[in-house]
Amino acid sequence: MTEALVQVRDLRKWFPVKQGFLAALTGEERQYVRAVDGVSFDIRKGEVFGLAGESGSGKSTVGRLVLRLLEPTDGSVVFDGVDLAGLSAEEMRKLRHRMQVVFQDPLASLNPRMTIGEAIEHPARIHMPQLSPEERRALVLRMLEQVGMVPPEFFYSKYPHQISGGQRQRIVFARGMITAPDLIVADEPIAMADVSVRALLLDLMMQLKDEFDLTYLFITHDLATAKYVCDRIAVMYLGKIVEVGPLEDVYTNPQHPYTRALLDAVPVPDPLHRRTEPLPAGEIPNPINPPSGCRFHPRCPIAQEGICDGEIPPLLPVAGNPEHRAACFLRTGEYQHLDPLR
Repeated sequence: MTEALVQVRDLRKWFPVKQGFLAALTGEERQYVRAVDGVSFDIRKGEVFGLAGESGSGKSTVGRLVLRLLEPTDGSVVFDGVDLAGLSAEEMRKLRHRMQVVFQDPLASLNPRMTIGEAIEHPARIHMPQLSPEERRALVLRMLEQVGMVPPEFFYSKYPHQISGGQRQRIVFARGMITAPDLIVADEPIAMADVSVRALLLDLMMQLKDEFDLTYLFITHDLATAKYVCDRIAVMYLGKIVEVGPLEDVYTNPQHPYTRALLDAVPVPDPLHRRTEPLPAGEIPNPINPPSGCRFHPRCPIAQEGICDGEIPPLLPVAGNPEHRAACFLRTGEYQHLDPLR
């Protein structure tokens, strides 16, 4: 088994809710948005680890916690044997060249007053001071060519608004690659791109992974996209991981009802295809006051009163497979005989 590059253990991030004057005056108990509430996983060197879930599940917050762009409320993130919580701001700055991020909206993450060349060169100015201006320019031109922006000299002096959305996303990848990182957190990297260029961007990601020996944390709401690139995948719901395992196991034998609902939502090019399980009811509950027990139970089509609304189900192996785990009492726990769909 490949060594873990990133180890996340019991990670939590609670955001305080702003209180009104009267609430503060009367000493009303402070409320928190439990965006991430006890998440654990490993990312192995050289793999693409997917983190999937609908909007509001907490997956983007996890990505920022892994990079320590946010400080965790509790838990730990260990990167290549180093606990990030124990690093000072200066020590963290020195490590950042090994950990880069690709955001969802390239237009928002690029400075409109910087040329493309300046935007890509900016991380090298910070993390590679030993390079001369001429060497940095040559490196930028090589990276532009690497991501398919040719001829690179043509794009070097352009501004972000002068190129297309797909080209801007390639620029963001080039900027992330300029410091030769080990880990890239790709947060919905193709969501803002036209449908016609999404496959090309995914192919670019895989090409860069092979050429530079990259490790990806791939954050997405689209399980069809995850199937194209991921080696393993974790499914999040309301701040918790409900299923994790090798991609093929999770897709061919999903055990958590939420995973099954997400997979059933993927369009199938067959007019005769019919859904085999009912859709989840209602909407995502309030993360300030999440449901007791399994957080999915108010929407779950197979939930059992007195079981699913009691304790929080642990991630347990599926059919004895330690690599594939799910958090469902009716699928992996002692109450499997009560599953109405078995």
